Amino acid sequence: MIDWREHDRRPLLRTMFGEVLRRIRLEQGRTLADVASAARVSMPYLSELERGRKEASSEVLAAICAALEIDISDLLAEARKELMNTEAQRALVIRLDRAGYDRAGYDRAGYDRAGHDGPAPDARGRNGGAVCLLACAA
Repeated sequence: MIDWREHDRRPLLRTMFGEVLRRIRLEQGRTLADVASAARVSMPYLSELERGRKEASSEVLAAICAALEIDISDLLAEARKELMNTEAQRALVIRLDRAGYDRAGYDRAGYDRAGHDGPAPDARGRNGGAVCLLACAA
C-alpha cells in the first residue's frame, strides 16, 4: 500500500523539469521572452512550466528543448540527476523499537500477537519508554 504522506514529499516530475529548464535558460543567459518566442509558447505559460505549476505535453517540452538547443534526452538526464540529488539528501529514519525484531512474540510493526500496540519489552524496559531513532543519509 502507498503511504500518501511519504508520497507527497516526493518531487513531481513537472517540478523537476521546470527547475532544469529554468537553470539551462539562465545558464545560457536567455530571457523568458526569448525562449518562449523561439518555442512558440506564451511567456506566462513558460514561466508557469518553469515554476512547476503546469504540466507540459511532450510536444511542448520538445519545442522548448529545441528553443534551448538541447535534446529532450538532456532534459531527462538533468531531471534524473536532480531527482537523485534530492533522494540522496533525504535521511532514512528507523525506529529501533519497530525495526522488525521478533522478541517475546512481537511482530515487525511492534504489536504483540494479541494485537496490543507498543514496542517489544526490551526496547520499552531499558529507557523507561524512550524511543531510540537511527538516522542516516543515503
